[in-house]
Amino acid sequence: MADQDAQDRNLPASAKKIERSRAEGQLPRSRDLPHFAMMVAGGAILSVGGPEIVDSLQQMLSAGLRFDAQQLAQSGFMGERLAELTLRFLMVMGPISAVLVAVALASHLASGGWNWTMKPLAPKFSHLNPLTGFGRLFSGQGLGTALKAVALALVLGAVGAMVLKNRIASFVGIMSVPLPAALAYAGQQLMGGLMLLAIALALFAAIDVPLQRQLWLRRLKMTREEAKQEMKEVEGNIEVKAKMRAKMREMAKRRMLAAVPSADLVVMNPTHYAVALKYEEGGMAAPKVVAKGADLLAMKIRDLAKDSKVPVLQSPVLARALYAHAELDREIPAVLFAAVAQVLAYVYQLKAAMAGRGAMPSQPDPVVPPELDPHNKPGHAEGQAAAGDDQE
Repeated sequence: MADQDAQDRNLPASAKKIERSRAEGQLPRSRDLPHFAMMVAGGAILSVGGPEIVDSLQQMLSAGLRFDAQQLAQSGFMGERLAELTLRFLMVMGPISAVLVAVALASHLASGGWNWTMKPLAPKFSHLNPLTGFGRLFSGQGLGTALKAVALALVLGAVGAMVLKNRIASFVGIMSVPLPAALAYAGQQLMGGLMLLAIALALFAAIDVPLQRQLWLRRLKMTREEAKQEMKEVEGNIEVKAKMRAKMREMAKRRMLAAVPSADLVVMNPTHYAVALKYEEGGMAAPKVVAKGADLLAMKIRDLAKDSKVPVLQSPVLARALYAHAELDREIPAVLFAAVAQVLAYVYQLKAAMAGRGAMPSQPDPVVPPELDPHNKPGHAEGQAAAGDDQE
């Protein structure tokens, strides 16, 4: 069953599954890269600060072995001396340990990146099952990790044995020289051996870092069923967002219809378009569109205007131009100022005539630039011609 499941996982991991894996603390981590970085950092510290470190340790050893009978007679002498030596040791080794810890963290970040999660610390009782543990131990990944560790140990052991074999005579010879010279020579030989070990670790790290990433991506591969389920989840989110957008549109529509009774004029293309305009002299630089709609919404705007005693003017070309080029709650385009001014003047004259303050005006025929009429576009004209031919 496990082999069959592995064969079915032939689709690459999606971005969502990779993100979920990171949230669970599963990242491509290489163990060889931190080992290499720690060895290089340790060698660099010994190379740069080796004499100072040795001198500090010698002084600490000398101070630890220096005492007299009067000091020993004091009851708290041993505790004070121990605390003093511990503090001096921490002052020497503390910075070194801090540098090594920083290098280890940086190497882990370089191989898998930064990731903060507490999920790996959660108890997993399935790991207490010995059968599951044996399965992981003898799995392909477990055997591969064990073989890699054995190969690394063999290579490092061979390098160390070669270094000792080539330099064993030199190490024997340093017993006849003074201690400072012997320590300096031993340090040089140690640095040479560390350099060879670092080269071996560098080769393993160069192979292990991309290998761990490939194995991680392989473990995250998906079956077709998993990909379909994830797609359904995404589509479900899309449906929720679509419902939210529809709700927002419905609310905007209600606000727009609520503004129709306060309009000064509704311009209509008899059945398809309706645009409600409002103008406040001194408060607006130009008339503003407070509502617009097409088809059923246009009919709703017309009915609300009639119920609210708002004049409705039939001007198809102007209605189409306003609907196509004027934005809701924005002032009309400058190119339509003259046409809208004509129809507003007609409305004001009509209201004055109905109030007995003037003659009844004639309905205007506003001039609209032809390029602003959507029906003058080439594609629209061809569509109308084709529809006419079909009807014939």
